[in-house]
Amino acid sequence: MREKPKRKRFYKTVSVTFSEADNAYLVLLDDRQIRTPARSQQLIPNEALANALADEWQAQADEINPELMPLTRLVNTALDGIAGSENMVRADIVQYAGSDLLCYRAEEPQALIDQQSVAWDPVLEWVRVTFGAQLKQTPSLRHVPQNPTALDAIAMALDQEDAFSLAALHVLTTLTGSAILALAARKGFQKPQDIWEMAHVDENWQISRWGNDDEASDRRKKRFLEFSAAIRLLALIAK
Repeated sequence: MREKPKRKRFYKTVSVTFSEADNAYLVLLDDRQIRTPARSQQLIPNEALANALADEWQAQADEINPELMPLTRLVNTALDGIAGSENMVRADIVQYAGSDLLCYRAEEPQALIDQQSVAWDPVLEWVRVTFGAQLKQTPSLRHVPQNPTALDAIAMALDQEDAFSLAALHVLTTLTGSAILALAARKGFQKPQDIWEMAHVDENWQISRWGNDDEASDRRKKRFLEFSAAIRLLALIAK
């Protein structure tokens, strides 16, 4: 497939301003307000996030490369795809919790079982103590329905998340296969790099046994960039 041509950089200056009328920060390109792909106003809740978005625009060279603007993509997703549909996104994250990565354990070998336990058991205990969500585990890939009260507790933990944080949490959930790891990242229970490694216990085990694959390694690096952008968005909206 032919690569889609990139847009030429059409602006000279990038700045940030506060709009009293909108009670939000705006990123300006040559004094013109940025709009989302759906032509919505790109209204930013705080100056730290607005400055980070401005940095992405400023860093563009002769052509605009969206792959180098992960925060901008996430913010546009929040505004175009999540704002007004927050409950649907919360429900989707809860659905992931219903078949969460941390609940499905290897049957063998024992070394992998032990690695999963060391990495995942403390997170499941944390979510039980913190939110009252006791999730069932199974040593197989056969789906085991979770107790509705546990999933309700996860839903309550997401109740106050807005469109921006939900955009980040949904990315973290889909990338790791775990709503619980996404929550652990959101609440600061574990460091981001540790969260990433927890999501790849099985993959790391396979690599240790059979070696790495270049194509798979490239995909993992790209996913990590998305993961890092979601982590950064959560940090920026908290400022």
